[in-house]
Amino acid sequence: MSAIYEILGVPFGFVLKVIFDTVKNYGVALILFTLFARLLMLPSSIHQQKGTAKTQRLQPKLRKIQEKYKGDNRKIQEETQALYQREGHNPMNAGCLPMLLQMPIIFGLIGVIYNPLTYALRIPKEHIDALVEGIKVIMPELAKKSNTIQLIIIDNIEKLQGVVPADIYEQIASFNFTFLGLDLGRQPDFKKFSILWLVPILSGISSLATSLFTFSKQKQTNPEMAKNPTMGCMSFGMPLFSTYFTFLFPVGIGIYWIASNIFAFAQTVILSFTHSPQKMVARLMIEETIQRRSKEANLKRVAANQKK
Repeated sequence: MSAIYEILGVPFGFVLKVIFDTVKNYGVALILFTLFARLLMLPSSIHQQKGTAKTQRLQPKLRKIQEKYKGDNRKIQEETQALYQREGHNPMNAGCLPMLLQMPIIFGLIGVIYNPLTYALRIPKEHIDALVEGIKVIMPELAKKSNTIQLIIIDNIEKLQGVVPADIYEQIASFNFTFLGLDLGRQPDFKKFSILWLVPILSGISSLATSLFTFSKQKQTNPEMAKNPTMGCMSFGMPLFSTYFTFLFPVGIGIYWIASNIFAFAQTVILSFTHSPQKMVARLMIEETIQRRSKEANLKRVAANQKK
């Protein structure tokens, strides 16, 4: 897993470094990086809206299948899959794509958060190796935590004076690895209450806001689908997952997750107006009408040519 963090950390580390050099604040850089990531995923979010509209458009046909084969779940499933295949629609891809796209970003960011000396400060490897060896000597127990070794170095840099050149030491000693008083390298302890619990709590609340808004819109546009237990599990399960997830990683990842939830909420609200299901369904109906008429015209043309 650490190899994945390192590989993905290189491109994301470069982007974060550029932002950090501009704003000179690592916490703010994380938030701006999150905005950058959300903008990258905007096309997939629009694709998701189209998928939702397509699913809504197919609801009358799905209801006919359910009524026709009532009591035969196997046949209903077969006919439903056949319908999706004919229509070129996969509801699972439409719903899961943004989450799948976000995972590489999270893995890359974890690599960056765990290794700020490498990606944020660009400390040469030989100096990092020297600092690692220094930590192994003075704090052997902490040095066993290889994933967080650079965070340990930052927290204990005053004990490593003389291990690296003075300019490298000053660069690390003056590095502010906090945001709003929270150490970005610390991990909230689920068993021990602290101020760091604020991060998972805000993560859950911000995720819940998006889920509730999406669920309410779903009830307005597609009441039948909103009754599906899966929708309720997704709507209220994701905030719980978001809260739990941010207990597993350093605060910096939690800051990213909170910012991502907030930007996702704003994006969802905006897209609900610019790409509302009603507008998308109307557009789909127009496109389907155009395709049908084009197909009919081609069939007539082929028939006319055959008569000749």
